[in-house]
Parts: sequence; structure tokens; C-alpha cells
Amino acid sequence: METMTRFKALVVEKGADNTFTRSLKQRDINELGAGELLVRVRYSSLNYKDALSATGHPGVTRQFPHTPGIDAAGEVASCSDGSFAPGAQVVVTGHDLGMETDGGWGEYIRVPSSWGVPLPAGLSLRDSMILGTAGFTAGLSVLKLEWAGVRPESGDVLVTGATGGVGSMAVSILAKAGYRVVAATGKAADEGFLRDLGAAEVISRAEVMAGAERALMKERWAGAVDVVGGEMLAAVLKSTRYGGTVTCCGLVGSAELPVNVHPFILRAVTLVGIDSSRCPSATRLEVWQRLAGPWRPALLGQMATEVTLEGLEDEISRILRGGVRGRVLVQL
Repeated sequence: METMTRFKALVVEKGADNTFTRSLKQRDINELGAGELLVRVRYSSLNYKDALSATGHPGVTRQFPHTPGIDAAGEVASCSDGSFAPGAQVVVTGHDLGMETDGGWGEYIRVPSSWGVPLPAGLSLRDSMILGTAGFTAGLSVLKLEWAGVRPESGDVLVTGATGGVGSMAVSILAKAGYRVVAATGKAADEGFLRDLGAAEVISRAEVMAGAERALMKERWAGAVDVVGGEMLAAVLKSTRYGGTVTCCGLVGSAELPVNVHPFILRAVTLVGIDSSRCPSATRLEVWQRLAGPWRPALLGQMATEVTLEGLEDEISRILRGGVRGRVLVQL
């Protein structure tokens, strides 16, 4: 395929007064960092981490100017070590993409070839970015529940923050895998959306938190996927059944965890951390293959709002306010 030397990208710049500006600019291929794999990006997505990078959060990105986008899918323009043939379709998520390495909000990325995953059979490039890091993180959470022995017959599985990117994906993947899913949300108006994704029951945040002041709560969940953190995660742990497992992959509520040891030493509850960035390659491939096959969300094409780079500004503000439902797909 023909490679352009100049390409369009959304660039975040830091001013002398520590303010950050975002604009579309023409960049040069030679400005990209080191790596064997050059990819012509066709689709990316918007994740909470992207919004933090786009607004200059130092916990995500410290070097500016910078192009965010922790997800990218497209065709191989070149690969100097021969790992991929030119024109091959690949997905890149996680690692350092979009953090200190220029990411998918540009028409090209250059990364180590080990970061690339061949597009799984059964997914288009567009499909892969509707899933993106959110779908991968949700899939990794379900895989870890399965590894811990939480099966569909074990009982109800709770998903917190269920209308967000990871939460909505987790609801859909768990339902497709045969679990009875209880979706927790603060957005009562989205109950229909969650039931369409496969939730058997939709409950409020208040119902999850009821009785959370106690050392232990009534046993309810065989497992849980938590994307909220903070007091919500503490309440989930206190209400998980004996021997159950809770996965933790987010902190939109808080990075603090105000919980005692009782769930762990009296109910043998397991808390499993989920990190999508440094996930081993073999596990990464397994999750993507399942997402393309038995775990593929039934309503995948309906789970995303599609925007161009020019339309990202409003979506960045919306996701930081917690106003995004499902996924935001970025079409390049």
C-alpha cells in the first residue's frame, strides 16, 4: 500500500502557563517514534484514559506535543522485521500506545512489532475498535472470572458502571457466555439499553451500596466486574458470596479502597486486578479470539457512536463528565 509522508493527527500541546490545547495538524511520518511496525490507522476509539491524556493529565502523558489514542486498527504500511506483511490488517491496543507513544488519533502509528495482533477472523477493523481496549478489558475480566472457577451455574455476576465502555461490554460478553448478569448503574433511563445488551436485572448504585457501612453485607454475587473502584468496590467485596471472585479494572469512582479484611478471611473472596496494557501476548491473543467468536457481543454494531477526529472535542468533555453510553468509535 502507498504510504503518505504527511498525515493528519489530533495533537495535544502544552503551553508555557501549563494549559493544554488540542488541534488537528499535519504531521510527518519521520516525527513518529521508533518501532518496526508502521500502521495506516483506519479506526481508533475514545477511552477514559484518552480523555485524560487529551487534557494533559500527568498520570497518563508527560511528554508533549502528543497524539492520544490507546487503540488503533488498520493496515500494515511496513514492518522492518518481517513480522507482518504489508497490507495485513492488525489491531494495536495497550502497551504504551497513546500514553507516551503517539497513538491512534493520527492516520499513522509506529510501534514495536510485538504490539501488533493480527485482526482475528470474524471481526472487521471497525468491529475491533468498537471493542477496543474497553472490550478487551471486559473480555480479560471474564476470562479471569472463568479461571477462578466462576461459571454460569455459580450464580449472579454483577457489573458496576454498566453503561460505560467497559461495563457495557462486560454485560454483553457475560450474557453471551451464558451468565446471569446484574447490571448496576446510576442512570435509570438506560435500563432498556442494558437489558438489550443481555442484563437479566438492572439495579441502582444505591441498591449495591445499601448496608455498606457494615463489616460484611448479605452474600449476593458469585462474581463481579467492577469498573468504579472506591466505596462501590468495597461494597461489592462485602456482598460477594463465599469463594467468589471480583475483578477490578477501573477507578472512575475513586482510586482508594476503604474495605476491611473480612471478605477475604471470612468468605475467601478473591480480588483480581485487571491490566490490559501489559497483558502477556498469549493471553491477549486468547481474549481477542474469544471476542471474535463465542464472546462476540450480540449488538456490537449498535454499541458505538461514530465520530471523526473533528468530532472528538465534544466526546472528550462528555466522557470526563460520565455522560458517554457504550463506546465512541473514531473513524480516520
